[in-house]
Amino acid sequence: MRKFSYIMLLAVLLSLVIPSMAFAQEAVEANGGGMQNFAELVFGSGMVKWFIDGGWAMWPIIIVALYGLAYIIWKFIALIYARINLNNFLDKVLPLVKNKKYKEAVELAKNTRGPVAAIIYAGLLKAEGGIPSVEKAIENAAMIEMSYMEKGFIELSTTITLAPMLGFLGTVSGMISAFDAIAAARAVDATIVASGIKIALITTQFGLIVAIPVQFFNNIFTTMVDGLVIDMQKATEKVIEAML
Repeated sequence: MRKFSYIMLLAVLLSLVIPSMAFAQEAVEANGGGMQNFAELVFGSGMVKWFIDGGWAMWPIIIVALYGLAYIIWKFIALIYARINLNNFLDKVLPLVKNKKYKEAVELAKNTRGPVAAIIYAGLLKAEGGIPSVEKAIENAAMIEMSYMEKGFIELSTTITLAPMLGFLGTVSGMISAFDAIAAARAVDATIVASGIKIALITTQFGLIVAIPVQFFNNIFTTMVDGLVIDMQKATEKVIEAML
């Protein structure tokens, strides 16, 4: 039900954004002056011409691209911050656990960043209750940490899916315009067909240019999360063994 409401909200937003993007495209083409000159200075005239030739669909695609880029930066920083040197952490905390110095071990885990230290901290708080209590506390904490680590993947998947779809939508719109031009000319001119199809395919190209690197980073982040999960499992096993 929640996914359906998200889809409905996205559909409403697109219905409001797409007409405004078409208006923005017409404004850029009409003015041609300050904004376009600045863009040409920064990105080059060829890139700006390529963007304008793509039509209105280029605007929602670039918004989706910025949306995905923001989550890539945030996710990268979050996962780098969550990563710790597991061996160094265990070398410090295991002797304390073996010697039943649970308060010192709790303080050490509390002052260490990342999900590995967080689940060990939660488990050691229940050390006086025995191994079952520790395992239950670690399990509950691990579920919470996993939910935090999985944040951002839906947004990245949205970017991966939306960018090519908007590109295809722009291509279809461009093809319709190309066929309208052919109908208006009342003749099949190779120049009209070739240029119209070329412009129509620019949006698909741009959509794929956005989606492919986002997919690449999404895979990297999935691998990083898997590594953190393995570290969490190793740390849990070592701490339980030390308590036994």
